[in-house]
Amino acid sequence: MNTNTGCHSGSSNPCIACTVQQCVHHCGSDNHCSLDRITVGTHEYNPTEDQCTDCKSFRRK
Repeated sequence: MNTNTGCHSGSSNPCIACTVQQCVHHCGSDNHCSLDRITVGTHEYNPTEDQCTDCKSFRRK
């Protein structure tokens, strides 16, 4: 996984939409992630809704 620690001009990934402004990988008004790929996981034993999933690549600013 890319270890980029922030969004720099031209480095937003249009394939990963993101609106979590508190994440260090968030690309401001672009609403994209700066990582090449992310890891998605869950905190539920048997997830049944989108709220049960988590971006495991999240890092707080």
